[in-house]
Amino acid sequence: MDSIKNLISAISDTALLGATVNALAVIIGAGVGITLKRGIPERIADTVMKGLALCVLMIGLQGMMKGENTLVTILSIVLGGLSGELLRIDDGMNRLGKYVESKSKGGSDSKIAEGFVTASLLFIVGAMAVVGSLQSGLMHDHTTIYAKSMIDGVTAIIFASTLGIGVMLSALPVFVYQGAITLFAGFLAPVLNDTVIAEMTAAGSVIIFGLGLNMLGLTKIKVANYLPAIFLPILLCMFL
Repeated sequence: MDSIKNLISAISDTALLGATVNALAVIIGAGVGITLKRGIPERIADTVMKGLALCVLMIGLQGMMKGENTLVTILSIVLGGLSGELLRIDDGMNRLGKYVESKSKGGSDSKIAEGFVTASLLFIVGAMAVVGSLQSGLMHDHTTIYAKSMIDGVTAIIFASTLGIGVMLSALPVFVYQGAITLFAGFLAPVLNDTVIAEMTAAGSVIIFGLGLNMLGLTKIKVANYLPAIFLPILLCMFL
């Protein structure tokens, strides 16, 4: 009994607790959504998907308004997209999703890759992920991440009900991304002021808006290639 208490105490004291809880919330929420998916007719799933896409567009628009320097956003997206294209980030994420598709029910679920990319971007882009991870790393205060975990868990239910197990896979990039910020919080905190975080949110929200367009079938933007744009404001805000 004492050993169990010691283990719980050790886990609760770690800076990575917030990132761990967030990843678990995504897994649990996606699990519930996958269960619900089995009873949803295709036409209803399509209607829900389009509704989600409109909500994603709204989230993107709201986030873009938080930026104050348009030039920083433009340069972040252009340079970030160039970097992502050279690194072929989108191709890599889709390959992982396609690999899971090939192993899942004979590859019958063609939305696994879409669910993985879509959910990953939604869950890691935004101020709560950055600020919450910094608080976890610097003060072991996981309050913001816990709040984000609840939101992500509910979102995972909805998205997994239409996009399936790919949403569950997004727990991995959520843990890696937030865990990395948590572990390097001491180094990042001096440069991640309110202005930089606002510009990071704006750049990330442009990506989210593009994601919404893809979900509606209006475009086929390789949104994951723009992920480096989220971090470029850290450098650009020093000069612009």
